[in-house]
Amino acid sequence: MAEQLLTAVVGSYPQPDWLVDRDLLRKYMAPRIRVEQIWRVPEPELEQAQDDATLDAIRDQERAGIDIITDGEIRRESYSNRFANALSGIDPQRHGEIVGRTGVRVPVPLVSGPIERREPVEVRDLKFLRAHTDRRIKVTLPGPFTMARQAVDEHYGSEASLAFAYADAVNEEVHALFGAGADVVQLDEPWLQSHAEQARRHGVAAINRALANAPGTTAVHLCFGYAALVRNKPATGYAFLAELENSAADQVSIEAAQPALDLEILRSLPSKTLMIGVLDLNDPAVETPETVAVRIRRALDVLPPDRLIVTPDCGMKYLPRDTAFGKLESLAAGAAIVRRELQ
Repeated sequence: MAEQLLTAVVGSYPQPDWLVDRDLLRKYMAPRIRVEQIWRVPEPELEQAQDDATLDAIRDQERAGIDIITDGEIRRESYSNRFANALSGIDPQRHGEIVGRTGVRVPVPLVSGPIERREPVEVRDLKFLRAHTDRRIKVTLPGPFTMARQAVDEHYGSEASLAFAYADAVNEEVHALFGAGADVVQLDEPWLQSHAEQARRHGVAAINRALANAPGTTAVHLCFGYAALVRNKPATGYAFLAELENSAADQVSIEAAQPALDLEILRSLPSKTLMIGVLDLNDPAVETPETVAVRIRRALDVLPPDRLIVTPDCGMKYLPRDTAFGKLESLAAGAAIVRRELQ
């Protein structure tokens, strides 16, 4: 029998206060360029400090009972900026500026030459995770469509060409991460939802190029935005979701708890395993296992249990650490309740 109702995290876990200035982190909310000033530890000791904090994040996920874990993205200032700014073709002296998802103008990478992956970016992170747990592990990368929307282009002259260049760089990293021991590689593509018209032109093609010939399980995550930024999320569904049925990804990850999503929309992805958010990260209260179980049962009304993985809605980066841990404990306990009912 296939495994049923596995639990996973979406990606990030809260960084400790001794490692980052959390007030600055919230001020720069998901920065697109590097913001080294958020780190409290000076550069000579920073890598060791990040390793120590990463080990704590791994152990928290294990203690909470999560089946598929990440490194918590502890070494990242945001989900996207570490990888996006490590590529060649990004101007080292100048930044661009765009209007972000919240309507505020934000600095972003400026593409002034060919986008290329010049060296591994997250492979050491993945190897560290693999060396410190025997659980299944997932690593996340920013997706090519989202990175292209989060940049100003002075080189390619075509939004699709820029996205495909990012896709080629991502594809090289995807293969390296599987080679280093990843069980799942996930592309974070939140801007598919917020720029659905453009996404329909080349979003799936860019994703498929990024995941081409991937030798392991692949996933795409999309969402309405961090709960710390976006309060009102539509229950009626995503502007871009059914299109991912034609993507190369094996799994699709969406948030469902905070928006109280109508889960009938999941029927539009009949070949995919779905990672469904059952933890509302806008709610400061820790859900009870019974509340989580109710949300899981709703998902099982439209999905078989072997195609359902239950997760938080999104990354947990901006939550208090004790809240994040408590929510993960309830996630594991709620899944266990429903698994027993299925036996």
